[in-house]
Amino acid sequence: MAEENTAGAQGPCRVLICDFVGLKLDENGVPDCREVRKHIEDKGGVFHTGSAADAGELDPDRVHFFYLPHLSTELELLEETAGQRYDGVIAAATVIPKQSPFRLAGVRIGAGTGNMQSASWGGGDGRGGNAVLMNTPGINSRATAQMVMRTLLKVRPDLPLDALHKLVMDGAFDTGKDLWRFPTEKLEGKRLAVIGYGNIGREVARLAKAFLMEVRIFARPRHREWIEAEGFEFCETPQEAAAGADALSVHIGLGPLDMGKGAYANAGFVDEAILTAAADGAVLVNFDRGEVVEIAALERAMASGKVAFAAIDADIFLAEGKGASGPLAPYLPVAERYPGRVLLLPHAAADTDHPSRVAGAKQAVDQILDVIRERKVSNLKGDLPAGFSLGRDRAINGIGAVTADDLSNRLAGENLSRLLSAADGMATFLQERQQAGNGLPVDPAAARRFMADANRLAALLDELGLHGPLN
Repeated sequence: MAEENTAGAQGPCRVLICDFVGLKLDENGVPDCREVRKHIEDKGGVFHTGSAADAGELDPDRVHFFYLPHLSTELELLEETAGQRYDGVIAAATVIPKQSPFRLAGVRIGAGTGNMQSASWGGGDGRGGNAVLMNTPGINSRATAQMVMRTLLKVRPDLPLDALHKLVMDGAFDTGKDLWRFPTEKLEGKRLAVIGYGNIGREVARLAKAFLMEVRIFARPRHREWIEAEGFEFCETPQEAAAGADALSVHIGLGPLDMGKGAYANAGFVDEAILTAAADGAVLVNFDRGEVVEIAALERAMASGKVAFAAIDADIFLAEGKGASGPLAPYLPVAERYPGRVLLLPHAAADTDHPSRVAGAKQAVDQILDVIRERKVSNLKGDLPAGFSLGRDRAINGIGAVTADDLSNRLAGENLSRLLSAADGMATFLQERQQAGNGLPVDPAAARRFMADANRLAALLDELGLHGPLN
């Protein structure tokens, strides 16, 4: 059933979707957009494949979404968006040019909004425009964090799995005689420096903790209480976090754009001081933004052996006759000079996960519909222009901060009873231990009940996403 378009008497609202909203291939071998299409239709919208320029007469009481995932170059985007053809846009990796106009809103599927450069909302940091800029934070946090750990496991431990497999298949390996030639080390006990405590940085820290790594986190002071509550070490400076680190994982984002300098605040943040503080032979993983690492400092660290391996995930673009551009391009010479020691990914660590892309696209649709129909904005980036109001931010269970509303919704009914049962059992045991005094033996049956309650409580809190900071 169609819902009324209350955005104003400007005719039908048009939203451009210029990235794939499904990455799993359908029966025709192309990325499948049907889940998001159905979501749009269930919400009363209309899904079109192709340009609004070719759509003909549109129902003025419906919101129309135009799916053009193959748009890529600046010229293509400028031609498609000319004359303020669209009221809003949904994008993931595609760069939205400064000159592309949108009357109401833009939503980036994912956290960072550096690619959302339209002047309509003031560029990638969303400051100074008349339209709103939003994102879908947390959608791909787990996918990115898992790729960080996969990269660490690629080189630490450094057991050559493919070589060992080949030796076995060639009949050239005897476990009793040859195993000593392949010593390795596990991640347990290694030190990881996490630079930044956003959704992705926090997920990386949690996964590293599961591997029994020693995790140090550099973040703003307001995060200290929660970092320490989760069992991590808070560091006041990035150099302190990096000191003696066997691996560094960067998650600080670009920060605001300094118009005077023409650069983002965090460009070159990971500099010589940070890299020099790390342990010799450290691994650097930058699945954040390519610009946050100072390339010259990385080259010197690679040359000296301070950094043994670097993995970078960032945008790269190809223009006929012009070669490669984008934040990944400056790393190409480094990879050529240090073959086998540099892994370059084309911003694929998070953006190639089908469930994450679908979930993010659905949330982006919901957010832009709220703007069009109610002028309500969630997950705002930057300024809130006149004529709009803030709604409740959207989040994923277990990702990001917990809110008072989350507690109200999740600590109810059966959930509350289960939590109380486990907590009461633990409290009873601990009170009995306190009354009995120190040094007395623990009753095995009571100990078994306590540990079962403790594990049950931890599992329930994790299931409900009740860990991390309170917002």
